[in-house]
Amino acid sequence: MVTPASRREAVAHLRVAFAVSERRACLALGIDRTSVRYRCRRPDDAHVRKRVRELAAMRGRFGYRRLHTLLMREGMTMNHKKLRRLYREERLQVRHRDGCKRAIGMRAPIAVPQAPNQRWSLDSMSDAFFDGRRFRILAVLDDFSGNAWRSSPTRRCPACGSCARSTASSPDAVARHCACPTTVRN
Repeated sequence: MVTPASRREAVAHLRVAFAVSERRACLALGIDRTSVRYRCRRPDDAHVRKRVRELAAMRGRFGYRRLHTLLMREGMTMNHKKLRRLYREERLQVRHRDGCKRAIGMRAPIAVPQAPNQRWSLDSMSDAFFDGRRFRILAVLDDFSGNAWRSSPTRRCPACGSCARSTASSPDAVARHCACPTTVRN
């Protein structure tokens, strides 16, 4: 029993179930009688709630502070703490955005190739030999037929250890052996 409403319900249940007075029910549960007898005298804020919901629907990314400014411009003066309570009770909290940016609008679907060599896909893979030497492979695939035109390994130069020595690892080298594609996709 955390909220005053749940405490009132518990006292009411004890009074009905065991036919005891309010004073004895409060004593048994350890609840103050004033919290049971309390009646809210807060004025009805239905018109303010309605206007806040309308403004929040029109201005989706506005929080309670900006809505407070809009309400003040319309002549509705109230404490910002009261507006925050109403805003929270109406569940109008603005969701926090993630750090990453998202594409806005609809993306165009990728066209399906209708013939060989219309579109190639490039894929790079990496692995290591049993002795720890690393190597990379550039795979060139035809999206229509699924044929792998070339899988070219690239490894570190043993002389200096830093430069990459390649055996025809570029798409240009593949294009020398077969027809060039219309588009290339990474």
